[in-house]
Amino acid sequence: MEGINKIRTGKLVTLSEQELVDCVTSCAGCNGGYMDYAFQWVKNNGGITNSTDYPYTGTQGTCNSAKTAHRQVTITGYVDVTPYSETSLMNAAASQPVSVAIEASGLSFQLYSSGIFTGSCGTSLDHGVTVVGYDNSGTTHYWIVKNSWGTSWGESGYIRMKKDISSTAGLCGIAIEPSYPTNDLRDKQERDELLFCFTNRLKLLI
Repeated sequence: MEGINKIRTGKLVTLSEQELVDCVTSCAGCNGGYMDYAFQWVKNNGGITNSTDYPYTGTQGTCNSAKTAHRQVTITGYVDVTPYSETSLMNAAASQPVSVAIEASGLSFQLYSSGIFTGSCGTSLDHGVTVVGYDNSGTTHYWIVKNSWGTSWGESGYIRMKKDISSTAGLCGIAIEPSYPTNDLRDKQERDELLFCFTNRLKLLI
């Protein structure tokens, strides 16, 4: 949602994770949930506030309706990308950031620091991240993925994950459940001005 708002308005707003933890009853708070449920809640609520107004506490609390009224970002809906298709994920990521679920519980992922991650992971989805771009220009194609563990993890909060592997699920299950929120753009030119791309490489500026 931060990404589509950046494309839509040119402003990068850090949104409240705590609001989703506290308020999206169809999910399981700190035990996780489906990204589509979160998108639907934000749409129904008329938006989501920022992390300053509704800061992260690390525990599930009671939904604060006064804070949720301070809506900073809105969405009009969401789209489920064709699952088990890295090509479909790439096509979606060419236009905007895409939310994906991966298996991130393995030590090789958690201790990642740099380089293209090819490592050892399965497809038991347990963590949500965001695909913000890809690179097909070298011998090893990779996804550019934004994590939520802070800038001290990985490559300033990002990880490059090997792309186009033999499994249709993608590395760590990245292609199993991709989806993205939608919002009306003023025009295509505005969107294109916020993208940095060339023939085989693209990264969204978020």
